[in-house]
Amino acid sequence: MRIIPAIDIINGECVRLSKGDYNQKTIYNPNVLEVAKNFEDNGVQFLHLVDLDGAKQNRIINHKILEKISSETNLIIDFGGGLKSEEDIKIAFESGAKQVTLGSVAIKNPELFLITLEKYGSEKIILGADARQEKIAVSGWLEESETNIYNFIKEKTENGILYVISTDIEKDGMLEGPSFDLYEKIIGENPDIKLIASGGITSTNDLFQLKSLGCEGAIIGKALYENRITFNDLKPFL
Repeated sequence: MRIIPAIDIINGECVRLSKGDYNQKTIYNPNVLEVAKNFEDNGVQFLHLVDLDGAKQNRIINHKILEKISSETNLIIDFGGGLKSEEDIKIAFESGAKQVTLGSVAIKNPELFLITLEKYGSEKIILGADARQEKIAVSGWLEESETNIYNFIKEKTENGILYVISTDIEKDGMLEGPSFDLYEKIIGENPDIKLIASGGITSTNDLFQLKSLGCEGAIIGKALYENRITFNDLKPFL
């Protein structure tokens, strides 16, 4: 199972939110590149980079930071947040992203989502399936839809999606453990997808349990920044 540390960006700084609330923000480091280099120095290969400014403004904002990290590290970066147009997605790839995560556009502009998936292929496009009480949330989690997460993922896998990142928003940043039941059901209904768990991961026990469920990857944020999980703890996975 791949370990994928997360860097969330607001105003060019590395932050974490609680339950996606922009008013519950903790700044961990004003130097995002420094954080990324520290991950790489400790054996990490993958990075989940989220443009929270972009998610709020519905357009890519922090692509220069993406470009800097991709040019000064060898990290394999997936990038999300604010990718609402063909031009935004193109900028993300040109700035060094190896994959992009599309969530809101899959709900609000399914035609563009399908065009993008066909253009770049299932290895480069990740479906963002973030939910609160099993309903998909969009626009940096500032809006909720009436779309059921299980139906949403099933429909998109039928379109050809392979990678899915799913966050239970109620768990995100709370250090209370991930939504094992949610992930077990998603994998049970879609056994061929590569599911990346995100939100609430607090310990290596959580990671071993997610691996046993069949998760392809796990995104870690606050637990790393607050030393609940250390790089030494991650050695069995790295």
